[in-house]
Amino acid sequence: MLKYLPERLLGVIALTLLALNVLFWTPILFVFSFLKLILRRGFDDAMQWLAANWIAWNSRWMKLTQKTTWDVQGLEGLDPQGWYLVISNHQSWADIFVLQNILNRRIPFMKFFLKHELIWVPFMGLAWWALGFPFLHRHSAEYLKKHPEQRGKDFETTRKACEQFSRVPTCVMNFLEGTRFTKEKHLAQHSPYRHLLKPKAGGIALALSALGDKFDSLLNITIVYPDGIPTFWGFLCGRVKRVIVRISSIKIPQHFLRGDYEGDREFQIAFQQWVQDLWQEKDEQMIQLLREAEA
Repeated sequence: MLKYLPERLLGVIALTLLALNVLFWTPILFVFSFLKLILRRGFDDAMQWLAANWIAWNSRWMKLTQKTTWDVQGLEGLDPQGWYLVISNHQSWADIFVLQNILNRRIPFMKFFLKHELIWVPFMGLAWWALGFPFLHRHSAEYLKKHPEQRGKDFETTRKACEQFSRVPTCVMNFLEGTRFTKEKHLAQHSPYRHLLKPKAGGIALALSALGDKFDSLLNITIVYPDGIPTFWGFLCGRVKRVIVRISSIKIPQHFLRGDYEGDREFQIAFQQWVQDLWQEKDEQMIQLLREAEA
């Protein structure tokens, strides 16, 4: 079987299958996006179907090339017609494939918050744009001090995207750390967590402000790689032997559904504290899962 081939050869095969999948589905996606742009309606279900099948074929080549042992808990009761706000820790590009593999067709297609620079990724950038992913600049505090006119633009982008999401059942996905975890970033941030960077609350606060009455719950997802965080190439080469995923469904406090995160300082502090509490629990969970995996 393919998964027993030498690692580098396996990586080349997996990368080729991934590229072929992209090249097959993106032209079809562009055609439907063009029709949707012109006709304005009637193509949301078709776009969801295309995205689900694209992910399903990614899962097929992963199954063909990977020797990963999956330890997943928390999939019970998920609804493919539900509305979810999804958050997760972020360590590797492999995280996206992990999430899509376990959640495809269990919940609606996930719309990720992406860095604006990713729109220039060949083929994929246009595909993400066609699927309605919000592209955010995520300027630093230092940059915003020098360019105050840019303040609030990411919030406006998020608001417009969430308004589009209101038409069909949707999952809004956000990696709250805003970037992948590395030891260097962890030290630079002086993060209070052992395995996480500091969470950024603004994106999900705005998503709740725009769509809060539609979300059934918050899906809080924790991803752990017991044998070490993989590079994307390492993932393609089949070096991810074990993945642990824990999913918890959390009822969103009613008072957080329609607050003014930008204008109400008291609300902002309370919301940030709620997110930090979730992150503290996630960090403790990761410590426990890693300890159990080593036993």
